[in-house]
Amino acid sequence: MTITDDLQKLLDILPQDLRQKLEKHPQRDSLVEVVLDLGRRPEARFPNQAEYLSDTPVSQEVIDDCIKRVGSFGGDNRAGIEQTLHRISAIRNRNGKIIGLTCRVGRAVFGTIGMIRDLVETGKSILMLGRPGVGKTTALREIARVLADDLHKRVVIIDTSNEIAGDGDVPHPAIGKARRMQVAHPELQHQVMIEAVENHMPEVIVIDEIGTELEALAARTIAERGVQLVGTAHGNQIENLIKNPTLSDLVGGIQAVTLGDDEARRRGSQKTVLERKAPPTFEIAVEMLERQRWVIHESVADTVDTLLRGHQPSPQVRTVDEDGKVKITRQLTALNGRSQSLGKEESFVPARQSNGWRSSGQMLPLPPVGEPQKLSRHSEFERLLDESLNQFDNFNDVETKLAGPNGEDLPLHVYPYGVSRSQLEQVIEVLNLQVVLTKDIDSADAILALRSHVKNHAKLRQMAKARQVPIHMIKSSTIPQITRGLRRLLNIDDPETTDDRELQLFLHSASDDEIDALEEARLAVEQIVIPKGQPVELLPRSPQVRKMQHELVEHYRLKSHSFGEEPNRRLRIYPA
Repeated sequence: MTITDDLQKLLDILPQDLRQKLEKHPQRDSLVEVVLDLGRRPEARFPNQAEYLSDTPVSQEVIDDCIKRVGSFGGDNRAGIEQTLHRISAIRNRNGKIIGLTCRVGRAVFGTIGMIRDLVETGKSILMLGRPGVGKTTALREIARVLADDLHKRVVIIDTSNEIAGDGDVPHPAIGKARRMQVAHPELQHQVMIEAVENHMPEVIVIDEIGTELEALAARTIAERGVQLVGTAHGNQIENLIKNPTLSDLVGGIQAVTLGDDEARRRGSQKTVLERKAPPTFEIAVEMLERQRWVIHESVADTVDTLLRGHQPSPQVRTVDEDGKVKITRQLTALNGRSQSLGKEESFVPARQSNGWRSSGQMLPLPPVGEPQKLSRHSEFERLLDESLNQFDNFNDVETKLAGPNGEDLPLHVYPYGVSRSQLEQVIEVLNLQVVLTKDIDSADAILALRSHVKNHAKLRQMAKARQVPIHMIKSSTIPQITRGLRRLLNIDDPETTDDRELQLFLHSASDDEIDALEEARLAVEQIVIPKGQPVELLPRSPQVRKMQHELVEHYRLKSHSFGEEPNRRLRIYPA
């Protein structure tokens, strides 16, 4: 990674005593900015600290002397130094007189976008987000150079404050062969954006600090014309843009939709929900948390949809180690269930986390290239099965000419008592069992009943004894319990031949929240417990959901147990 900063040119505008102190400073090469405020001591700021350069307060003469050595200040109160990337920003009093200066060091860092070069080469529009000073503009400058020089694309930079390509009429070499269009007044930035597309036939538009509704609309117009957009916006995360009515169009816009009764019941939500209005202007979003740690949302549309449903996305996290190698991991954030309204602040607050692997901030290795990253509702049942359970035999291999519990010929006639008939029919159909449900106890070969009902119903026991019909009891009227009860009735005891279908039925009966919990358990088992041999602690869940997670873990031949007090009781999975 190569860094060029022309630091001496910035130091030359400072008073001699301050310049000499900074030239000899041990952290000279990491200087971020110098602050000169009238009546206060001059201050130098470094990445992790700030220190005063003198005990003498800054006078108006010192500020005026610095102003003479820089270019003219524009409508955004910014100026630059010819042929450099440095930025000098002014603070004015009510009469328009400059009484403070922020002299920010501009650096061209070659190689800074190694983390996302593969995304840049896709041709998709990319939005960079992050707090001030994290390096958004530096990354934008390097992206423009790579697109123009390495990928040979026609790149036009909309440089409102001359911060990307430097001050003066000749752009800085850091942007390579990319062209730069200056903006006379900041409020006209959106017009220059459209002008660039209409007049100069760019393949890529690079724009810094999209901050108004007109600029957001201009960005959408450019994207719809087939031009790749690379830009930055105010906000640390995508959630900030969703909540910002001015910039929400960058991620597709948000609208309130009224659902019908059936659809609201199916979703388990209120009748009025928030949904994405249109395709996002930017297809990829990069949250720059730190200079060497970026969060990547490969599909902004999927991320926004996930957030609007009240869930938390699981984005990529890319970091660079000391050797310059890029490490791509997947961050599994809390799945906080359904949320009633995005407008509420708590919509984006993760669920209460445990002391396990999620709260520790550990990342999980990505699945192999080409494997879908996020399970869709239409395919997650098949994904959960096909990826992890295909080592088991198909249930169709089970012989159908088996005898009942007392040697009866199949199909077996079963009289259900206290057990859900619809769930019984579902199990029989999916598992293709040789069972017929009957409403006549006289024609039944066996009775399948809830244990609590049998204990409290002496007459049923007497009738069964008189007719010599065996009673098979289950603890509860749930899919797993019903499945095991019918397997016992048919003398099917080999789990190797039935777990695959049993789990398929089990998943098909699960709700969205239960599927989230099962996916969490599956990822923990397949990406940590089995390959790394480490125990994993899951998020707190309800007793019913924990029970489903236990059964999923059993399918992997692993052990698990619940611990903690409600409502923070949770699962811990152990290696084999």
